[in-house]
Amino acid sequence: MSVDKERYEARRWLGTAEEDLDAARSLLDSGKFSHSCFFSQQAGEKAVKALWYLLGEDPWGHSIQKLIAELPDPVAIGRLQPHLQDGAQLDRYYIPTRYPNGLPDLTPGQAYFRRDAELCIEASRRLLTTVAGFVNQFGQ
Repeated sequence: MSVDKERYEARRWLGTAEEDLDAARSLLDSGKFSHSCFFSQQAGEKAVKALWYLLGEDPWGHSIQKLIAELPDPVAIGRLQPHLQDGAQLDRYYIPTRYPNGLPDLTPGQAYFRRDAELCIEASRRLLTTVAGFVNQFGQ
């Protein structure tokens, strides 16, 4: 992939991550807490994948923690290392927020609360802020 294509792809993924975070906020406001948690996870995942594309790599998988830990660039790893815990937190919301059999005897709507959604949004926002700074610095 050319440098221009890598930058373009990174901006597309980061823009979509920002849209997902906006959706998470709207879902929080409407009381759909499990859905808000999931969209926060999606925002974090897409943000980190944007960084992979900026680096000319093809990310694989859905674990934000793993995507951060395996970044193929030491500068990027250094920048995102403080967010490993945010990634691990968001990873916990990838499956059980979407499926009625993801938790014993509860649906996602019964199992997640406002505070869960708020914590997810905050973790995702921190990730997006760091990735956006990296993309803006190196993606010009």
